[in-house]
Amino acid sequence: MNISLRLNESDSKLIRSYAELNGLSLSELFRQAVLERIEDEYDLKAFDAAYAKYLKDGKTYTHEEALKLLEL
Repeated sequence: MNISLRLNESDSKLIRSYAELNGLSLSELFRQAVLERIEDEYDLKAFDAAYAKYLKDGKTYTHEEALKLLEL
């Protein structure tokens, strides 16, 4: 699959310099950046759901209680 991206000259120079400085090809750099962004958004949604559940239930556990519940 090929994807093209249009950048102005200044953004292009910055991105190419960053990739070179970090020993990455442009493909590797963009792939990593996009996957990290997706992961960050997924993590934030998971946190928001867990926090909403906490606010609703209000139940917390000590470390010892958690270990016992998990049978560890």
